[in-house]
Amino acid sequence: MLDVCDPQVMRGLLAEFGFHFSKSKGQNFLTRRWVPERIVRESGIDRSCGAVEIGPGFGPLTQELCLHAGKVVALELDTTLRPVLEKTVGEFDNLDLRFTDALKADLPALVNEALPGLTPVACANLPYYITSPVLTKLLESRCFAAVTVMVQKEVALRICAKAGSPDYSAFTVLCNYYAAPKLLFDVPPSCFMPQPKVTSAVVCLKTRPQPPADIADEALFFRTVRAAFAMRRKTLLNCLSAGFPQKSKAELTEIMQSVGIAPTARGETLDIPAFAALSNALR
Repeated sequence: MLDVCDPQVMRGLLAEFGFHFSKSKGQNFLTRRWVPERIVRESGIDRSCGAVEIGPGFGPLTQELCLHAGKVVALELDTTLRPVLEKTVGEFDNLDLRFTDALKADLPALVNEALPGLTPVACANLPYYITSPVLTKLLESRCFAAVTVMVQKEVALRICAKAGSPDYSAFTVLCNYYAAPKLLFDVPPSCFMPQPKVTSAVVCLKTRPQPPADIADEALFFRTVRAAFAMRRKTLLNCLSAGFPQKSKAELTEIMQSVGIAPTARGETLDIPAFAALSNALR
């Protein structure tokens, strides 16, 4: 197996195939073997799992997934990586490499078609610029038992934040609605080529079989969350007034008080059960 994490090997591949890193695609490739090894180990992926990888790059994480998972489906947007990946991961007979846009893929259909009989999981080293949309798509698909991703550490802290903390956001609520996230470990800039300016971190999100609270209307729940975080320096009452203009402040005050939320509260102090109670009352 070609060690694509070896900088010398990587430079040889760059020269052989005339490949250039794309800033617009957020390409930063791993140069330390311990990183993909630890990602796969701590994610718990084994032969009973079918893994969907987003953005294999030169294939270091793909190699580790193929060594441990029953089957791997790797989705790569950049077609110029085809000859590189044929050389670095072409030897694995449990790999299904597809050149397609993961954001446009029908993930439940892909899982049903490509990974029958296996526990579906997702694993990825996500480019910073598409972290939120890709992670949202993976979670909203509701077809994975777990999603393990390497992201910018700032985003990882946001995903794992607690209500009332500075990192707590609407994205935190979304991630914790669908899954129980756990911060696994940091990855310094020195582990990449080219080196990013920020530290990365790996997060494992074990998806929930059921939402963590009784929610009558999922769309209204997320509308309430988005409204609550739309103006962080404003009270929740003012945020809801802007997000639900059809209701008067007096009505909103009554609704909030009916579920034990003070009109002076701020949205970032509410946990998921509180948002659930509020959205159910708004309904």
